[in-house]
Amino acid sequence: MKYIWIVLLAGLVLGCQEKKKGPFRYFTNYQRTFNDMNPRHLQAAKEWGIAPITSKEDMEKKLGEMEEIESCRFYEVDELTHSLPYLVPRAAELLEDIGRNFRDSLDSKDLPSRKIIVTSVLRTAGTVKELRKSNINASANSAHVYGTTFDIAYARYAGAKEGERDKLKTVLAEVLRDLRQEKRCYVRYEYKQGCFHVTVR
Repeated sequence: MKYIWIVLLAGLVLGCQEKKKGPFRYFTNYQRTFNDMNPRHLQAAKEWGIAPITSKEDMEKKLGEMEEIESCRFYEVDELTHSLPYLVPRAAELLEDIGRNFRDSLDSKDLPSRKIIVTSVLRTAGTVKELRKSNINASANSAHVYGTTFDIAYARYAGAKEGERDKLKTVLAEVLRDLRQEKRCYVRYEYKQGCFHVTVR
């Protein structure tokens, strides 16, 4: 009888101990996983977004229909040179969820807390024209003009140190893959520009 109690007690103690986590598994096949081409992004952008801003006259009205995004505890907004920090509410909510899920995933993997960096948001006809001079991936028919689309850097993270970026990229990819599978967004992996191109669905 005493032996049975010892066995039960030992099982209880071992069961309460945290299970050891396996080795970190890096994400692969970025281009194959995130291969939503421009027509898909445009279809969703036209369904959920604003009419493109084509003049200064209607800019104030269109911006009033969107939410201004600012650096917060879930993400950092980069210094924007060819876009404005505005998204339609549906897209702003998606961006916050990406940042929140990224932070939670880092915590679950015992990785240091870092933040994603948003590198491009709302574009106007003028900013698209200027951007195309230096960025071959900047489409003349861009989903960015609808306020539904944003780019997230995969090679830079707020607070990141040397040697962390590959793991952070994997975690971000897992977050985006899950949201994409939930049909909340389309995602394109833009290798040359170092970012994930994301459009809300």
